[in-house]
Amino acid sequence: MTIDTGKVYRLEDYRPTDYAIHATNLVFRLDPAHTRVTAKLDFERREDAALDAPLVLDGDGLKLLSVTVDGAQLSPDAFEATPDRLTIPRLPRERFSLVIETELAPEANSALMGLYLSNGVYCTQCEAEGFRRITYFLDRPDVMSVYTVRIEAPKASAPILLSNGNPVESGDMADGWHYAVWHDPHLKPSYLFALVAGDLGRITDSFTTRSGSIVQLGIYVEKGKEARATYAMDALKRSMVWDEEVFGLEYDLDVFNIVAVSDFNMGAMENKGLNIFNDKYVLADEESATDADFANIEAIIAHEYFHNWTGNRITCRDWFQLCLKEGLTVFRDHEFSADMRSRAVKRIAEVRTLKSLQFPEDQGPLAHPVRPRRYREINNFYTATVYEKGSEVVRMIRTILGAETFRRGMDLYFERHDGDAATIEDFLKVFEDVSGRDLSQFALWYHQAGTPHVSVSSTYDEARGELTLDIEQSVPPTPLESRKRVMHIPLAIGLVGKDGRDLEAASSETSSFADGVIQLKKRRQAIRFTGLSERPALSLNRGFSAPITLASEQTIDDRLFLSRHDSDLVARWQALNGLLSDHLIETSKAPALQSNMAGRLAEVLGAIAVDDALEPAYRALALTPPSEADVAREIGSNIDPDGIRAARDTLVDTIAAANRESFEVLYRELEDSDSFLPDAASAGRRALRNVLLDYASAAQGVPGLAAGQYRNATNMTERAAALAVLARRFPMAEETVSALADFERRYGDNPLVLDKWFQVQATIPGDAALSRVEALTRHRAFSIGNPNRVRSLIGTFASSNQTGFHRADGAGYRYFADRIIEVEKRNPQVAARLATAFRSWRSLEPSRQELARKELVRIAAVPGLSTDLKDIVDRTLA
Repeated sequence: MTIDTGKVYRLEDYRPTDYAIHATNLVFRLDPAHTRVTAKLDFERREDAALDAPLVLDGDGLKLLSVTVDGAQLSPDAFEATPDRLTIPRLPRERFSLVIETELAPEANSALMGLYLSNGVYCTQCEAEGFRRITYFLDRPDVMSVYTVRIEAPKASAPILLSNGNPVESGDMADGWHYAVWHDPHLKPSYLFALVAGDLGRITDSFTTRSGSIVQLGIYVEKGKEARATYAMDALKRSMVWDEEVFGLEYDLDVFNIVAVSDFNMGAMENKGLNIFNDKYVLADEESATDADFANIEAIIAHEYFHNWTGNRITCRDWFQLCLKEGLTVFRDHEFSADMRSRAVKRIAEVRTLKSLQFPEDQGPLAHPVRPRRYREINNFYTATVYEKGSEVVRMIRTILGAETFRRGMDLYFERHDGDAATIEDFLKVFEDVSGRDLSQFALWYHQAGTPHVSVSSTYDEARGELTLDIEQSVPPTPLESRKRVMHIPLAIGLVGKDGRDLEAASSETSSFADGVIQLKKRRQAIRFTGLSERPALSLNRGFSAPITLASEQTIDDRLFLSRHDSDLVARWQALNGLLSDHLIETSKAPALQSNMAGRLAEVLGAIAVDDALEPAYRALALTPPSEADVAREIGSNIDPDGIRAARDTLVDTIAAANRESFEVLYRELEDSDSFLPDAASAGRRALRNVLLDYASAAQGVPGLAAGQYRNATNMTERAAALAVLARRFPMAEETVSALADFERRYGDNPLVLDKWFQVQATIPGDAALSRVEALTRHRAFSIGNPNRVRSLIGTFASSNQTGFHRADGAGYRYFADRIIEVEKRNPQVAARLATAFRSWRSLEPSRQELARKELVRIAAVPGLSTDLKDIVDRTLA
């Protein structure tokens, strides 16, 4: 574990290394406790480096065995070595070869960074700075090298030996050992290095690129699970086709391998030619995976494959440019999923993720720009801001320039920077060059933290047929940045007539309005539309064209109208979701409030539920009220979680009672007697049916319907949904106890499915929530050392059980802080990510606020805290 040194890295301090590494040759002799790594590195001093520049290599907890320069072993006084650094002060020539021998203990590596042993399988994770746990190196993205790797291991325990690139050679050795040699001809930084060795099952296939090259595909999983990898293989092949058709990008090696492991800090890793995955994003079949699992597998397989070009062939110059590979690749996987599924439904899902994860980040102590300017621990900047908001910035570039010009810019980016470690400035420059437009103001989206707020007021002159919009933008202060500059915001709008059709109108400012998008570049801006025969309803931020918060002077009648008739489904959903959110905010603060709004909302939702013109997946989203966490985010201060839960439960009960008969009829009509298909249409029908199950169960007040669906379920989507309804609505019922026991009995030997069992119970509200979670940590299947188990139970409790975590007596905070401290001793990365659940503590009502603060202070006071966790806690408290 790396202890916090307090060092802060700053973007303005960047400078290239004094030395380049042209070739990296690695030999691994694998052993659980005594793995020997021999690294032969071919160095060259850069032209602008001083002749006496020392060579300083990064390490992290390394045991050094020997150092040799050009065949001569260095004496102890010729270098300085610590577990975290190797310094050679005197290097007599511009080019030299350095051979470093280190010894590792993979079985003792509980941090799951560098080389570790997981269930008998050797595995690496090197992003962001894990390679320095393997050997001393210039471990940074702008040091790119050609790698050749030889792996040696006992053949009986590790018959599979994999690394990056193409297989070159393999064979048997003495004493039952064997070896394999891999060579990657493409320059890459150390964070993309990968090695896997073990006894694994495999499925294979091949793919022929559009230029005729045949690529051998392999997915490696634990033996006996091969059949559950077939969907991942199908998703991989569809990703390869899509990237050729949409971006003109072909794969560039002879093989492409994926390995799924059960102990993994991240979702997946895009190592060149050898992607390593958390097995939850590879393994799926109808009995063990939900529709959400299938969709996630499809998206994450695509994401890691797309990194081959946006991340591998073109990497980032430094970690400040992380969004250049991650935000851009998220945009690409979003587009892929939109093409594979429903574009509107996918876009709404993206908006929900952005609002639930990234907006709170922008509004709290952990706020940072899409391209941060400073950090203490880079692992803490794999955030929703870098990924999700980074994707939104790329999407806005396409909106501003148009799809055709955007594609030309991407083509130029690949042509100009293939093989480079690039920057955000490089990326923006290609779009300026192909379009002739100045994007310097738009670049603030990368440099300025915070969610812009846009307010819109309108005036309609019936006599003249004119609509005038007065628009104002602002960005609230964020840590380290109180004064904000004016942004360039593309705001897509529509003018909706009484018949639900978009009205045609001329704009007074053609330079600021084209193709339905207003280009906001001033703090205040007015636009007049003429030629209108009626007063329109104003549809704002269509397609969620910009990641902003929005306030407009719209009547409730207009918003209700848009929620039923807006031609843009994303804007239609936003109108409805905003109405639901506003109502929940009002009633959470004033439970006795007398209003007919709940009835009007119930009427609209009832009409949407049975509207066959809308796809079922959209109807399922529309029928789902904002979560308790969503409402808390919108309230923003003095939050009372108990009041929010009561308001939401009351609204759901009202909607359920008002539509009981029609919901139950539709629920029965949606029953699927056909064989399971994971396609979007089938998943949409199941999603709608499961939402209706919750409403119908609320209306009936008894567990019979949900218990029946659980018993008769033919797939995991139906079974897990029924279990969730039983657990939340009827936690003490005999049917619920029976279903939970049955689920455990059925899937007790399948950790990924049992995670769902942990998750369901972690979200059950009520006074017993905390004691239930405490008891589950003692379950035989729970392991504090497995990131998936920790996230499924402890992480879910903090993020999704608002009343349990935010107990008025602070017991939820105390328990959560204890677990963070416990996890940190083994895995600082996982502990730091758990701790972000405290990010909104200042938004709570005063009593809870003080209780949460005390737990953060207690964590901060733990001696020897890791950089990962101390960074998060200090920034959260600042």
